[in-house]
Amino acid sequence: MTIQRRQEYLSALKAIIFFISKDSKNKALNFKNQLDNKIGELIHFPYKFQQSKNHNDADVRDMTFKGYTITYLVEHQKDRIVILDIYKWIDK
Repeated sequence: MTIQRRQEYLSALKAIIFFISKDSKNKALNFKNQLDNKIGELIHFPYKFQQSKNHNDADVRDMTFKGYTITYLVEHQKDRIVILDIYKWIDK
């Protein structure tokens, strides 16, 4: 199984990393590395997290990480996980 990141996710992540880096570049780098590791674990357990409350599809899941929600889609036919978005609950 592979992981693909959509442009919407990458753009939102870039903004989050930029915001964190204003306080500390190390914190921003640690945040990104820890998030990448957690996303990487999805390969082994794609249904570990609950179904997204914003989508009526059992293959769309919401992972939480340090106050952020990462929405992803499990595509069995293509043997991949697509990372759709990252946001804070207050932003949506």
